[in-house]
Amino acid sequence: MDRRHFLMSSAAAFGAASSVFGSPNDTVRVGVIGVGGHDWTSIGKGKAKSGRGESHLQGFSRLENVEVAAVCDVDQSHLDYGVGLIEKLKGKKPKAYADFRKLLEDKDIDAISIATPNHWHTPMTIMACQAGKDVYVEKPCSHNMFEARQIVAAARKYDKMVQQGSQIRSSKAVQEAVQQMRDGLIGDVYLSRGLCFKWRDTIGRTPVGPVPAGVDYDLWTGPAPKHEFSLNRFHYNWHWFWDYGNGDLGNQGIHEMDVARWGLGVKYPTKVSAIGGHFMFDDDQETPNTLNCAFEFNENGKHKMLEFEVRHWMSNGEATVRPPVRNPNAAGGPPRRPPAAAAPPADDSAAEGAAGARPRGPNSDAIGNLFYGSKGYLAVDSYNSYKSWLGREQAPGPEKREGGDHFLNFIEAVRSRKREGLNAEIDEGATSTMLVHLANISYRVGRTLHFDSKTMTVTGDAEANKLFTKVYRKPFVVPEKV
Repeated sequence: MDRRHFLMSSAAAFGAASSVFGSPNDTVRVGVIGVGGHDWTSIGKGKAKSGRGESHLQGFSRLENVEVAAVCDVDQSHLDYGVGLIEKLKGKKPKAYADFRKLLEDKDIDAISIATPNHWHTPMTIMACQAGKDVYVEKPCSHNMFEARQIVAAARKYDKMVQQGSQIRSSKAVQEAVQQMRDGLIGDVYLSRGLCFKWRDTIGRTPVGPVPAGVDYDLWTGPAPKHEFSLNRFHYNWHWFWDYGNGDLGNQGIHEMDVARWGLGVKYPTKVSAIGGHFMFDDDQETPNTLNCAFEFNENGKHKMLEFEVRHWMSNGEATVRPPVRNPNAAGGPPRRPPAAAAPPADDSAAEGAAGARPRGPNSDAIGNLFYGSKGYLAVDSYNSYKSWLGREQAPGPEKREGGDHFLNFIEAVRSRKREGLNAEIDEGATSTMLVHLANISYRVGRTLHFDSKTMTVTGDAEANKLFTKVYRKPFVVPEKV
Protein backbone atom coordinates (compact mmCIF):
# COMPACT_ATOMS: atom_id res chain seq x y z
CA MET A 1 0.00 0.00 0.00
CA ASP A 2 1.28 3.43 -0.86
CA ARG A 3 0.42 6.57 1.09
CA ARG A 4 -2.60 7.49 -1.00
CA HIS A 5 -4.05 3.98 -0.87
CA PHE A 6 -3.71 3.87 2.91
CA LEU A 7 -5.34 7.23 3.52
CA MET A 8 -7.97 7.08 0.79
CA SER A 9 -8.99 3.50 0.18
CA SER A 10 -11.62 2.72 -2.41
CA ALA A 11 -14.03 2.01 0.42
CA ALA A 12 -13.39 5.44 1.88
CA ALA A 13 -14.00 7.03 -1.48
CA PHE A 14 -17.45 5.52 -2.02
CA GLY A 15 -18.36 6.23 1.59
CA ALA A 16 -17.45 9.91 1.53
CA ALA A 17 -21.00 11.23 1.26
CA SER A 18 -22.27 12.97 4.40
CA SER A 19 -24.67 11.23 6.74
CA VAL A 20 -27.84 13.28 7.19
CA PHE A 21 -30.31 12.50 9.94
CA GLY A 22 -33.88 13.43 9.23
CA SER A 23 -35.12 13.59 12.82
CA PRO A 24 -33.97 13.06 16.42
CA ASN A 25 -35.58 9.62 16.25
CA ASP A 26 -33.16 8.42 13.58
CA THR A 27 -30.64 6.05 15.15
CA VAL A 28 -27.00 7.16 15.04
CA ARG A 29 -24.78 4.09 14.68
CA VAL A 30 -21.38 4.47 16.35
CA GLY A 31 -18.25 2.37 15.99
CA VAL A 32 -15.82 2.57 18.94
CA ILE A 33 -12.13 2.00 18.18
CA GLY A 34 -10.05 1.05 21.21
CA VAL A 35 -11.61 -0.56 24.28
CA GLY A 36 -8.48 0.19 26.30
CA GLY A 37 -7.75 0.51 29.99
CA HIS A 38 -7.71 -3.22 30.65
CA ASP A 39 -4.84 -5.37 31.82
CA TRP A 40 -4.74 -8.11 29.19
CA THR A 41 -3.54 -10.62 31.81
CA SER A 42 -6.74 -10.03 33.83
CA ILE A 43 -9.40 -10.23 31.12
CA GLY A 44 -11.78 -13.06 31.91
CA LYS A 45 -10.78 -13.03 35.59
CA GLY A 46 -13.11 -10.22 36.65
CA LYS A 47 -10.21 -7.80 37.23
CA ALA A 48 -10.42 -5.52 34.21
CA LYS A 49 -9.96 -1.82 34.96
CA SER A 50 -12.13 0.94 33.54
CA GLY A 51 -10.57 3.16 30.89
CA ARG A 52 -11.43 5.72 28.25
CA GLY A 53 -12.55 3.14 25.70
CA GLU A 54 -14.99 1.61 28.15
CA SER A 55 -16.24 5.13 28.97
CA HIS A 56 -16.99 5.59 25.27
CA LEU A 57 -18.90 2.32 25.16
CA GLN A 58 -20.90 3.21 28.26
CA GLY A 59 -21.37 6.86 27.28
CA PHE A 60 -22.81 6.26 23.84
CA SER A 61 -24.85 3.25 25.01
CA ARG A 62 -26.82 5.32 27.49
CA LEU A 63 -28.00 7.83 24.86
CA GLU A 64 -31.42 7.63 23.28
CA ASN A 65 -31.52 6.54 19.63
CA VAL A 66 -27.78 5.86 19.60
CA GLU A 67 -26.43 2.37 18.95
CA VAL A 68 -22.88 1.15 19.54
CA ALA A 69 -23.05 -0.94 16.40
CA ALA A 70 -19.39 -1.96 16.25
CA VAL A 71 -16.36 -2.36 18.50
CA CYS A 72 -12.76 -2.49 17.27
CA ASP A 73 -9.50 -3.36 19.01
CA VAL A 74 -6.18 -4.89 17.98
CA ASP A 75 -6.16 -6.91 21.23
CA GLN A 76 -8.62 -9.81 20.98
CA SER A 77 -9.08 -9.92 24.77
CA HIS A 78 -10.08 -6.25 24.80
CA LEU A 79 -12.31 -6.73 21.78
CA ASP A 80 -14.11 -9.64 23.45
CA TYR A 81 -14.56 -7.56 26.60
CA GLY A 82 -16.03 -4.61 24.67
CA VAL A 83 -18.41 -6.76 22.66
CA GLY A 84 -19.53 -8.52 25.82
CA LEU A 85 -20.08 -5.23 27.62
CA ILE A 86 -22.37 -3.85 24.89
CA GLU A 87 -24.26 -7.14 24.72
CA LYS A 88 -24.75 -6.99 28.50
CA LEU A 89 -25.85 -3.34 28.44
CA LYS A 90 -28.10 -3.43 25.40
CA GLY A 91 -28.95 -7.08 24.82
CA LYS A 92 -27.56 -6.95 21.29
CA LYS A 93 -24.15 -8.05 20.13
CA PRO A 94 -22.25 -5.41 18.10
CA LYS A 95 -20.03 -6.17 15.14
CA ALA A 96 -16.42 -6.92 16.07
CA TYR A 97 -13.40 -5.71 14.10
CA ALA A 98 -9.71 -6.29 14.75
CA ASP A 99 -8.66 -3.89 11.96
CA PHE A 100 -10.15 -0.38 12.06
CA ARG A 101 -9.83 -0.11 8.27
CA LYS A 102 -12.48 -2.80 7.92
CA LEU A 103 -14.69 -0.85 10.31
CA LEU A 104 -14.34 2.26 8.14
CA GLU A 105 -15.59 0.25 5.15
CA ASP A 106 -18.83 -0.53 7.02
CA LYS A 107 -21.45 1.73 5.42
CA ASP A 108 -23.86 1.07 8.30
CA ILE A 109 -21.63 3.08 10.66
CA ASP A 110 -22.38 6.82 10.91
CA ALA A 111 -19.79 7.98 13.42
CA ILE A 112 -16.46 6.79 14.80
CA SER A 113 -15.28 7.14 18.38
CA ILE A 114 -11.50 6.87 18.85
CA ALA A 115 -9.93 5.87 22.18
CA THR A 116 -6.55 4.59 20.99
CA PRO A 117 -3.00 5.61 21.91
CA ASN A 118 -2.20 9.20 20.89
CA HIS A 119 -0.07 8.34 17.86
CA TRP A 120 -3.16 6.93 16.11
CA HIS A 121 -5.60 9.79 16.84
CA THR A 122 -4.94 11.94 13.78
CA PRO A 123 -4.41 9.19 11.17
CA MET A 124 -7.64 7.43 12.18
CA THR A 125 -9.59 10.68 12.27
CA ILE A 126 -8.44 11.67 8.79
CA MET A 127 -9.32 8.26 7.39
CA ALA A 128 -12.71 8.32 9.10
CA CYS A 129 -13.49 11.75 7.63
CA GLN A 130 -12.49 10.48 4.20
CA ALA A 131 -14.79 7.51 4.71
CA GLY A 132 -17.73 9.83 5.38
CA LYS A 133 -17.86 9.37 9.16
CA ASP A 134 -18.19 11.96 11.89
CA VAL A 135 -15.57 11.55 14.62
CA TYR A 136 -15.28 11.82 18.39
CA VAL A 137 -11.53 11.59 19.06
CA GLU A 138 -9.89 11.39 22.44
CA LYS A 139 -7.54 14.05 23.71
CA PRO A 140 -4.97 15.03 22.63
CA CYS A 141 -6.33 15.00 19.09
CA SER A 142 -2.82 14.94 17.61
CA HIS A 143 0.58 13.52 18.41
CA ASN A 144 2.53 16.52 17.07
CA MET A 145 2.13 20.05 15.69
CA PHE A 146 1.86 18.94 12.05
CA GLU A 147 -1.00 16.57 12.84
CA ALA A 148 -2.86 19.29 14.75
CA ARG A 149 -3.14 21.23 11.49
CA GLN A 150 -3.93 18.21 9.33
CA ILE A 151 -6.78 16.95 11.51
CA VAL A 152 -8.54 20.32 11.23
CA ALA A 153 -7.92 20.42 7.49
CA ALA A 154 -9.55 17.00 7.08
CA ALA A 155 -12.61 17.99 9.13
CA ARG A 156 -13.06 21.07 6.95
CA LYS A 157 -12.42 19.39 3.61
CA TYR A 158 -14.89 16.57 4.22
CA ASP A 159 -17.30 18.74 6.24
CA LYS A 160 -17.46 16.35 9.18
CA MET A 161 -18.41 16.88 12.79
CA VAL A 162 -15.18 16.26 14.72
CA GLN A 163 -15.05 16.66 18.50
CA GLN A 164 -12.05 16.34 20.80
CA GLY A 165 -12.75 14.41 24.00
CA SER A 166 -12.27 17.42 26.29
CA GLN A 167 -15.27 16.53 28.44
CA ILE A 168 -15.02 19.48 30.80
CA ARG A 169 -16.02 21.75 27.89
CA SER A 170 -19.53 20.32 28.35
CA SER A 171 -19.64 21.01 32.09
CA LYS A 172 -22.41 23.54 32.79
CA ALA A 173 -20.47 24.89 35.75
CA VAL A 174 -17.27 25.45 33.80
CA GLN A 175 -19.18 27.02 30.92
CA GLU A 176 -20.71 29.42 33.43
CA ALA A 177 -17.30 30.17 34.96
CA VAL A 178 -15.85 31.12 31.58
CA GLN A 179 -18.87 33.29 30.77
CA GLN A 180 -18.59 35.00 34.16
CA MET A 181 -14.99 35.91 33.33
CA ARG A 182 -16.01 37.14 29.88
CA ASP A 183 -18.62 39.33 31.61
CA GLY A 184 -15.97 40.85 33.88
CA LEU A 185 -16.61 39.06 37.17
CA ILE A 186 -12.93 39.13 38.17
CA GLY A 187 -11.99 42.09 35.99
CA ASP A 188 -9.14 41.94 33.47
CA VAL A 189 -8.01 38.28 33.45
CA TYR A 190 -4.24 38.43 32.97
CA LEU A 191 -3.09 35.02 34.26
CA SER A 192 -4.35 31.43 34.22
CA ARG A 193 -2.72 28.51 35.97
CA GLY A 194 -3.33 24.86 35.17
CA LEU A 195 -2.66 22.13 37.74
CA CYS A 196 -2.03 18.48 36.95
CA PHE A 197 -0.95 16.85 40.19
CA LYS A 198 -1.45 13.10 39.82
CA TRP A 199 -0.13 10.32 42.04
CA ARG A 200 2.02 8.45 39.51
CA ASP A 201 4.16 5.59 40.80
CA THR A 202 7.17 4.17 38.99
CA ILE A 203 6.50 1.97 35.97
CA GLY A 204 9.65 -0.03 36.67
CA ARG A 205 11.40 -1.84 33.86
CA THR A 206 9.98 -4.61 31.70
CA PRO A 207 12.05 -6.81 29.41
CA VAL A 208 11.37 -7.43 25.74
CA GLY A 209 9.40 -10.56 25.07
CA PRO A 210 6.89 -12.27 22.82
CA VAL A 211 3.79 -10.44 21.65
CA PRO A 212 0.75 -11.67 23.65
CA ALA A 213 -1.54 -14.06 21.82
CA GLY A 214 -4.37 -12.31 20.02
CA VAL A 215 -2.56 -8.97 19.65
CA ASP A 216 -1.82 -7.36 16.26
CA TYR A 217 1.25 -5.51 17.45
CA ASP A 218 2.20 -4.26 13.98
CA LEU A 219 -1.15 -2.50 13.59
CA TRP A 220 -0.96 -1.24 17.18
CA THR A 221 2.45 0.28 16.37
CA GLY A 222 1.09 1.80 13.15
CA PRO A 223 2.91 5.05 12.24
CA ALA A 224 5.39 4.77 15.16
CA PRO A 225 8.85 3.21 14.91
CA LYS A 226 8.79 -0.56 15.39
CA HIS A 227 10.23 -1.77 18.70
CA GLU A 228 10.47 -5.22 20.17
CA PHE A 229 7.44 -5.89 22.35
CA SER A 230 7.64 -4.87 26.00
CA LEU A 231 4.76 -4.48 28.45
CA ASN A 232 5.86 -0.96 29.35
CA ARG A 233 5.46 0.10 25.73
CA PHE A 234 2.00 -1.41 25.51
CA HIS A 235 -1.31 -0.88 27.34
CA TYR A 236 -1.48 2.40 29.25
CA ASN A 237 2.25 2.90 29.89
CA TRP A 238 2.66 3.92 26.24
CA HIS A 239 1.75 7.40 27.59
CA TRP A 240 5.31 7.75 28.90
CA PHE A 241 7.13 7.10 25.59
CA TRP A 242 7.57 9.83 22.96
CA ASP A 243 6.83 7.45 20.07
CA TYR A 244 3.22 7.01 21.21
CA GLY A 245 2.33 9.51 23.95
CA ASN A 246 2.95 13.06 25.15
CA GLY A 247 3.60 12.53 28.85
CA ASP A 248 1.12 13.57 31.53
CA LEU A 249 0.98 17.06 30.01
CA GLY A 250 -0.74 15.42 27.03
CA ASN A 251 -2.65 12.86 29.09
CA GLN A 252 -4.50 14.38 32.05
CA GLY A 253 -2.89 17.77 31.48
CA ILE A 254 -4.53 18.53 28.13
CA HIS A 255 -7.89 18.89 29.92
CA GLU A 256 -6.58 21.64 32.19
CA MET A 257 -4.49 23.21 29.41
CA ASP A 258 -7.65 23.53 27.33
CA VAL A 259 -9.57 25.16 30.18
CA ALA A 260 -6.64 27.49 30.99
CA ARG A 261 -6.52 28.76 27.39
CA TRP A 262 -10.31 28.91 27.08
CA GLY A 263 -10.76 30.92 30.26
CA LEU A 264 -7.89 33.25 29.43
CA GLY A 265 -9.48 33.95 26.04
CA VAL A 266 -6.36 33.45 23.94
CA LYS A 267 -5.26 31.29 21.02
CA TYR A 268 -1.56 31.09 20.09
CA PRO A 269 1.38 32.03 22.35
CA THR A 270 4.32 34.17 21.31
CA LYS A 271 6.76 32.66 23.80
CA VAL A 272 6.90 29.20 25.42
CA SER A 273 9.27 27.87 28.06
CA ALA A 274 9.25 24.56 29.95
CA ILE A 275 11.68 22.97 32.39
CA GLY A 276 11.42 19.78 34.38
CA GLY A 277 12.59 16.21 34.47
CA HIS A 278 11.98 12.61 35.42
CA PHE A 279 12.54 12.62 39.16
CA MET A 280 12.70 9.96 41.91
CA PHE A 281 12.36 6.85 39.76
CA ASP A 282 14.87 4.86 37.70
CA ASP A 283 12.61 3.17 35.18
CA ASP A 284 11.66 2.95 31.51
CA GLN A 285 9.75 6.24 31.36
CA GLU A 286 11.01 8.74 28.75
CA THR A 287 8.66 11.68 29.32
CA PRO A 288 9.05 14.04 32.31
CA ASN A 289 7.00 13.38 35.40
CA THR A 290 7.52 16.92 36.73
CA LEU A 291 7.20 19.93 34.44
CA ASN A 292 6.79 23.70 34.81
CA CYS A 293 5.51 25.52 31.72
CA ALA A 294 5.01 29.20 30.92
CA PHE A 295 3.28 30.76 27.91
CA GLU A 296 3.09 34.42 26.92
CA PHE A 297 0.28 35.78 24.73
CA ASN A 298 -0.08 39.12 22.99
CA GLU A 299 -3.50 39.39 21.38
CA ASN A 300 -5.67 42.42 20.67
CA GLY A 301 -3.18 44.65 22.42
CA LYS A 302 -3.29 42.65 25.66
CA HIS A 303 -0.42 40.84 27.29
CA LYS A 304 -1.46 37.65 29.16
CA MET A 305 0.25 34.66 30.67
CA LEU A 306 -0.57 30.99 31.19
CA GLU A 307 1.29 28.82 33.70
CA PHE A 308 1.04 25.05 33.84
CA GLU A 309 2.48 22.59 36.32
CA VAL A 310 2.71 18.79 36.25
CA ARG A 311 3.62 16.87 39.41
CA HIS A 312 3.72 13.11 39.72
CA TRP A 313 3.71 12.25 43.42
CA MET A 314 2.45 13.39 46.83
CA SER A 315 1.38 17.01 46.63
CA ASN A 316 -0.66 19.82 48.13
CA GLY A 317 -3.39 21.63 46.22
CA GLU A 318 -4.25 25.28 45.63
CA ALA A 319 -7.47 27.09 46.53
CA THR A 320 -10.33 24.59 46.06
CA VAL A 321 -8.21 22.61 43.59
CA ARG A 322 -6.94 20.20 46.19
CA PRO A 323 -6.43 16.53 47.02
CA PRO A 324 -9.03 14.47 48.87
CA VAL A 325 -9.10 14.85 52.66
CA ARG A 326 -9.55 12.02 55.10
CA ASN A 327 -12.68 11.69 57.18
CA PRO A 328 -11.51 12.17 60.79
CA ASN A 329 -14.45 10.06 61.99
CA ALA A 330 -13.37 7.05 59.96
CA ALA A 331 -9.98 6.00 61.27
CA GLY A 332 -7.98 4.61 58.43
CA GLY A 333 -11.01 4.80 56.19
CA PRO A 334 -11.16 5.95 52.62
CA PRO A 335 -10.54 9.61 51.81
CA ARG A 336 -13.35 11.93 50.88
CA ARG A 337 -13.34 15.15 48.91
CA PRO A 338 -14.51 18.35 50.60
CA PRO A 339 -18.28 18.92 50.25
CA ALA A 340 -17.67 21.72 47.74
CA ALA A 341 -16.30 19.34 45.11
CA ALA A 342 -17.52 16.21 43.41
CA ALA A 343 -15.79 12.85 43.58
CA PRO A 344 -12.62 12.49 41.48
CA PRO A 345 -12.89 10.72 38.14
CA ALA A 346 -12.36 6.99 37.83
CA ASP A 347 -9.78 7.40 35.08
CA ASP A 348 -7.39 10.00 33.69
CA SER A 349 -10.04 12.25 32.21
CA ALA A 350 -12.31 14.92 33.61
CA ALA A 351 -15.54 13.64 35.11
CA GLU A 352 -18.11 12.57 32.55
CA GLY A 353 -21.85 13.10 32.82
CA ALA A 354 -24.03 15.15 35.10
CA ALA A 355 -23.80 12.68 37.96
CA GLY A 356 -20.01 13.01 38.23
CA ALA A 357 -17.77 9.99 38.57
CA ARG A 358 -17.09 7.16 40.97
CA PRO A 359 -14.81 7.75 43.98
CA ARG A 360 -11.50 5.95 44.16
CA GLY A 361 -8.88 5.15 46.77
CA PRO A 362 -6.31 7.31 48.55
CA ASN A 363 -4.38 9.69 46.32
CA SER A 364 -3.08 13.23 46.29
CA ASP A 365 -4.46 14.36 42.95
CA ALA A 366 -5.16 18.07 42.54
CA ILE A 367 -6.51 18.77 39.08
CA GLY A 368 -7.96 22.05 37.87
CA ASN A 369 -7.39 25.70 37.04
CA LEU A 370 -6.96 29.09 38.67
CA PHE A 371 -7.67 32.44 37.01
CA TYR A 372 -6.45 35.81 38.27
CA GLY A 373 -7.92 39.20 37.36
CA SER A 374 -7.88 42.83 38.44
CA LYS A 375 -10.98 42.32 40.65
CA GLY A 376 -10.49 38.84 42.08
CA TYR A 377 -9.73 35.26 41.24
CA LEU A 378 -11.61 32.09 40.30
CA ALA A 379 -10.91 28.37 40.71
CA VAL A 380 -12.19 25.62 38.44
CA ASP A 381 -12.06 22.08 39.77
CA SER A 382 -11.95 19.46 37.03
CA TYR A 383 -14.80 17.70 38.82
CA ASN A 384 -17.38 20.11 37.38
CA SER A 385 -17.33 22.99 39.86
CA TYR A 386 -16.05 26.53 40.25
CA LYS A 387 -15.75 29.14 42.99
CA SER A 388 -14.78 32.80 42.93
CA TRP A 389 -13.39 35.35 45.39
CA LEU A 390 -13.79 39.07 44.80
CA GLY A 391 -11.91 42.21 45.86
CA ARG A 392 -9.12 42.68 48.36
CA GLU A 393 -11.33 41.13 51.00
CA GLN A 394 -11.62 37.98 48.86
CA ALA A 395 -15.34 37.97 49.48
CA PRO A 396 -17.05 34.82 48.21
CA GLY A 397 -18.48 35.32 44.74
CA PRO A 398 -20.56 33.15 42.41
CA GLU A 399 -20.01 29.39 42.45
CA LYS A 400 -21.59 26.36 40.89
CA ARG A 401 -21.26 22.60 40.50
CA GLU A 402 -22.86 20.91 37.52
CA GLY A 403 -21.59 18.49 34.89
CA GLY A 404 -22.69 17.79 31.37
CA ASP A 405 -22.62 15.09 28.71
CA HIS A 406 -19.90 15.47 26.08
CA PHE A 407 -21.01 12.38 24.16
CA LEU A 408 -24.54 13.75 23.91
CA ASN A 409 -23.19 17.08 22.69
CA PHE A 410 -21.36 15.27 19.88
CA ILE A 411 -24.46 13.29 18.88
CA GLU A 412 -26.58 16.45 18.83
CA ALA A 413 -24.13 18.04 16.40
CA VAL A 414 -24.11 14.88 14.26
CA ARG A 415 -27.88 15.25 13.96
CA SER A 416 -28.01 19.02 13.43
CA ARG A 417 -24.94 19.22 11.13
CA LYS A 418 -24.06 22.47 12.94
CA ARG A 419 -20.35 22.58 13.72
CA GLU A 420 -20.82 25.54 16.06
CA GLY A 421 -22.86 23.30 18.36
CA LEU A 422 -19.82 21.24 19.32
CA ASN A 423 -18.42 22.21 22.71
CA ALA A 424 -14.90 21.03 21.80
CA GLU A 425 -14.88 21.39 18.01
CA ILE A 426 -11.64 20.11 16.54
CA ASP A 427 -10.14 23.53 15.83
CA GLU A 428 -10.45 24.40 19.53
CA GLY A 429 -9.08 21.01 20.53
CA ALA A 430 -6.16 21.24 18.12
CA THR A 431 -5.22 24.74 19.30
CA SER A 432 -5.04 23.66 22.95
CA THR A 433 -3.15 20.54 21.94
CA MET A 434 -0.55 22.71 20.22
CA LEU A 435 0.27 24.27 23.60
CA VAL A 436 1.06 20.80 24.92
CA HIS A 437 3.33 20.10 21.94
CA LEU A 438 5.13 23.45 22.19
CA ALA A 439 5.81 22.97 25.91
CA ASN A 440 7.12 19.45 25.34
CA ILE A 441 9.35 20.70 22.52
CA SER A 442 10.72 23.47 24.74
CA TYR A 443 11.50 20.86 27.39
CA ARG A 444 13.18 18.55 24.90
CA VAL A 445 15.41 21.18 23.27
CA GLY A 446 16.10 22.88 26.60
CA ARG A 447 15.28 26.48 25.72
CA THR A 448 12.56 29.07 25.26
CA LEU A 449 10.64 29.01 21.97
CA HIS A 450 9.54 32.14 20.11
CA PHE A 451 6.46 31.02 18.21
CA ASP A 452 5.19 32.72 15.04
CA SER A 453 1.52 31.83 14.56
CA LYS A 454 1.50 33.26 11.02
CA THR A 455 4.11 30.80 9.76
CA MET A 456 3.38 28.17 12.42
CA THR A 457 7.08 27.85 13.17
CA VAL A 458 9.55 28.60 15.94
CA THR A 459 11.63 31.59 14.88
CA GLY A 460 15.27 30.75 14.26
CA ASP A 461 15.23 27.26 15.77
CA ALA A 462 15.61 24.43 13.26
CA GLU A 463 15.93 21.79 16.00
CA ALA A 464 12.61 22.78 17.54
CA ASN A 465 10.86 22.96 14.16
CA LYS A 466 12.08 19.47 13.33
CA LEU A 467 10.06 18.19 16.30
CA PHE A 468 6.86 19.61 14.80
CA THR A 469 6.50 16.35 12.88
CA LYS A 470 8.09 12.91 12.73
CA VAL A 471 9.14 10.17 10.33
CA TYR A 472 6.06 8.00 9.75
CA ARG A 473 6.44 4.26 9.38
CA LYS A 474 5.07 3.32 5.98
CA PRO A 475 2.36 2.82 4.94
CA PHE A 476 0.89 4.64 7.95
CA VAL A 477 1.69 8.15 6.75
CA VAL A 478 -0.18 11.38 7.47
CA PRO A 479 -0.06 13.26 4.13
CA GLU A 480 0.81 16.89 3.47
CA LYS A 481 -2.55 17.22 1.69
CA VAL A 482 -5.58 15.50 3.16
